[in-house]
Amino acid sequence: MPRILAVANQKGGVGKTTTVVSVAANVALSGKRTLLIDLDPQGNATTGLGISPHDVESSSYNVVVQQLPIRAARTRTVVEGLDLLPATMDLAGAEIELVPMFSRELRLRSAISLVEKDYDYIFIDCPPSLGMLTVNSLAAAAEVVVPLQCEYYALEGLTQLLKNVQLVREGLNPELEVTAIVLVMFDARTRLAQEVAEEVRAHFGDLVLTTVVPRSVRLSEAPSYGQPIELYDPSSRGAAAYRAVANEIIRRQMTNFSESERSP
Repeated sequence: MPRILAVANQKGGVGKTTTVVSVAANVALSGKRTLLIDLDPQGNATTGLGISPHDVESSSYNVVVQQLPIRAARTRTVVEGLDLLPATMDLAGAEIELVPMFSRELRLRSAISLVEKDYDYIFIDCPPSLGMLTVNSLAAAAEVVVPLQCEYYALEGLTQLLKNVQLVREGLNPELEVTAIVLVMFDARTRLAQEVAEEVRAHFGDLVLTTVVPRSVRLSEAPSYGQPIELYDPSSRGAAAYRAVANEIIRRQMTNFSESERSP
């Protein structure tokens, strides 16, 4: 059975897609058979891996809404060992189209079950909202990885996400656990970043990875070149940080998570 990890944060602009692309790329380069599922209608993970949505014939929309097998829609990427189920703007309408459908929350889980033997790791890039696509992601995953920006409203957004994870666990997926929180966009020059990091570690303890991902111009540039940071500039601080994040996630075992004990 592969490890299936949903990378989620309901607040936009927090480095979610950069995190999922960078970690998935590093996991693949470590020799693990890896699939990245882009379930965000913006398709940033798709373009960040060098694939234009305009050139995509089949996508995660076709898989989730029309039940096309993943094997018929996946594609290889610029990273050896990393396959991608790409996203297109068609996904924007999926939220409405899924409403009347049977087992609408479990369509991604059913699709993944047919390719489980193909992979060691499956990452899902969730939309930055709690809609039917995110529910599908959380219902399909066993683990949730949360990129957390070191800024003022970070804990507020995290609290809401944890409540939603709890709802999905109670109603659809009792095995779902938050297993890692990744501190990203860390600016060591500001007192606020230090305070947020300290507060998150005080509340969530070992769930917070040791590695902190710094703000980095090179991380921001990489997607425009259609490459993860590990290929675009492997010697950069951002690349080194995400290598360490990927290594921590690979080593990390499932951690019991109790929202009532951990929630800020």
